[in-house]
Amino acid sequence: MTFANITLLATAFTTALIAGLFYSWSCSVIPGLGKVTDANYLSAMQSINREILNPVFFMSFIGTLFLLPLCTWLQYNSSAPLRFYLLLGATIAYGAGTFGVTIFGNVPLNNMLDACQLKSASAETLSQYRTQFENPWNQLHAVRTIANVIALILVLLACIIKQDATKIE
Repeated sequence: MTFANITLLATAFTTALIAGLFYSWSCSVIPGLGKVTDANYLSAMQSINREILNPVFFMSFIGTLFLLPLCTWLQYNSSAPLRFYLLLGATIAYGAGTFGVTIFGNVPLNNMLDACQLKSASAETLSQYRTQFENPWNQLHAVRTIANVIALILVLLACIIKQDATKIE
């Protein structure tokens, strides 16, 4: 086991953790929260958005952001094997489509929601908050989930091809 191979496995693991988180969110949390009242939806999202900011989440979410380019760099050589290109694609998909969409799309929406004073808001105001938040957030979440799944597939392909492969067999 080389350092490059250990890094590749760690990268696959963290990429899979985030893909699993986003996938499970898409097929359970979003539909479940979609059925609750505006006040309950907004309160739950505020709570979830605060609680996800923890070391375990950051280890995998930020860890993947660092591991993917490191892993890509470790696989680079003058013959530019397919593994390098797969990892480069995964790095771009995750960096732009997962991390970038989260930081520049979902997080600003989370911050907007966090600033809302839900307890003193009228039913009409709560409905407006939800309208401003829910659909845009869910659409951005779908983009980052798809990007992360693409990144994961590319990393897994990189794991199963031969070190010196120029194509997938």
